[in-house]
Amino acid sequence: MPKLGMEPLRRRALIDATIAAIGDAGTLDVTMSDIAGRAGVSSALAFHYFRGKDDLLLATMRHILAELGRDARTALKNAKTPRARVSAMLEVNFSAKQFRPEIIAAWLAFYVEAQRAEPMRRLLRVYASRLHSNLMSGLSALLPRDQAVMTAEGVAALIDGLYIRRALKQGEPDAASAIALVEDYLSLKLP
Repeated sequence: MPKLGMEPLRRRALIDATIAAIGDAGTLDVTMSDIAGRAGVSSALAFHYFRGKDDLLLATMRHILAELGRDARTALKNAKTPRARVSAMLEVNFSAKQFRPEIIAAWLAFYVEAQRAEPMRRLLRVYASRLHSNLMSGLSALLPRDQAVMTAEGVAALIDGLYIRRALKQGEPDAASAIALVEDYLSLKLP
């Protein structure tokens, strides 16, 4: 007899195990069996909750994006000026919760999978649209519209590029230098 209320806990354990497994491997070369073992459940149960590794990766990225979204909303709510809104987005994207090796590895796997799987591509478009919108919430008050759009694209490209670059390095991510690099770019673009 299944225990009531266990499904959300097991799903979350599988998502956390997916992040850890991808982080350790640095790629998607992990199996459902490996992930299930890390989560402390059977492979059969993992397949019961998620039809396969693609579904589990999609759920994992939705989880990561949901956390990023919650943190972004809180940061934007607390930002008092348009310029502070832009900096708040950098702080969120390079926060200790997001800019850590296992999450970075999951993002890299996500970027790769988005090239072949339409559900992943759709989720990536949602992420890109939200990031653009959040950046524009500050930039549109600081720059003419066309310049704000170009600057938001530049900042988004730097964020994504720094995640990819970080995924290819060893050691702990350096959020402060990543933020400083993007802030330097912004100093060239903002009056």
